[in-house]
Amino acid sequence: MLSCLDWAKHRRRKAAAKLHLRLDPQSFLPRFAIVGSAGEHENKRARELCAGLRAGEVGIFDKAYVDFAHLWELTRRGVVWVTRAKESLACRVVKRLQSTDDPRVLHDELVVLTVAPSRQDYPQRLRRVSARVVVDGQEREMVFLTNQWEWSAWTVAELYRSRWQIEVFFKEIKQTLQLCDFPGHSEHAVRWQVWIGLLVHLLLRYLAFAHGWGHSFTRLWTVLRATLWQRWDLGVLLSGYGTAGGSYRLLAAPQQAYLPGFV
Repeated sequence: MLSCLDWAKHRRRKAAAKLHLRLDPQSFLPRFAIVGSAGEHENKRARELCAGLRAGEVGIFDKAYVDFAHLWELTRRGVVWVTRAKESLACRVVKRLQSTDDPRVLHDELVVLTVAPSRQDYPQRLRRVSARVVVDGQEREMVFLTNQWEWSAWTVAELYRSRWQIEVFFKEIKQTLQLCDFPGHSEHAVRWQVWIGLLVHLLLRYLAFAHGWGHSFTRLWTVLRATLWQRWDLGVLLSGYGTAGGSYRLLAAPQQAYLPGFV
């Protein structure tokens, strides 16, 4: 693959492109996307992904995006964030909290970083929550970090669990929009295919909302693909499709997305 994606060198003999995506947890719609090389570390793109977050909003991201200087910047901007702690995190407990009696919560503590460069990047206390959560059907212990001190510890764990929706989103667009096969291998071609795929996804989600679609996104894509080269009234087709009811839990109202000039 290195011979095809020479601009996205990842390892000595491998290449890979990576999509960094900010997903709105309420509307399940993408807000910001960056297509780059997988050889570039995630925390290099963290500032760009979070640039649009405003005071009072909540950012939830994987531990690969942890950069203490960036986390301190978010805290100073009034943005609440939740992430996982790296195994190598060096810190000292300054206070133990008791925010819940939930037996799944193992520890709820305020900590300070002990490594000098990290402490300089983030001089304030952090909240560290250890909890047992279910992952792939099995219970395991996870450690979370946040700058929010008032929520219960289990709320922090549940917020991070909602981050899994971004993996569901990736699976959805790969299975339906086929963003795993690329006819063109140049950086320009890959970027265009990803962006077009995201735009198609947005248009389909709007069609589902406008015509009261009650079935899955996968079925919506299948129906439209099968009728693409025929003359159909989409309103009639989608509004009257099928005899069985459905529940489209991923459907969002278009006003939940910020679309300039869209009424």
